Amino acid sequence: MSEQEREREYSQRPWGSYTVLSDDAPDHKVKRLVVHPGKRLSYQRHARRAEHWFIVAGTAEVTLDGQVTELGPGQAIDIPQGAAHRVGSVGTDDVVLIEVQRGSYFGEDDIVRLEDDFGRAPAAGTSS
Repeated sequence: MSEQEREREYSQRPWGSYTVLSDDAPDHKVKRLVVHPGKRLSYQRHARRAEHWFIVAGTAEVTLDGQVTELGPGQAIDIPQGAAHRVGSVGTDDVVLIEVQRGSYFGEDDIVRLEDDFGRAPAAGTSS
């Protein structure tokens, strides 16, 4: 592993992991996400960024504002700013995707979780 690769931000999550590939631009950030079979990210939205997902490997189930679409390698989808979205791995292999975030802010605190399989969404009747 190169020194540059070691310096990249890597984060383990209950659904898999992500690695930040590029975060030195003021208007975009690029991540590589790995979603394990049977797992999915929280159903969420962002106030300050849009995303573009390019599927590299696996079978992804993408929910965008309540509509479910299955995507495979070579397919992509745009997630508009403010849209509710999630991705899950529905096959037997990891889903690997490249996420390009575009907007004015890219912090993890711009995530508003609407639903979550791992207890990270606010309970009904509470505010986030």
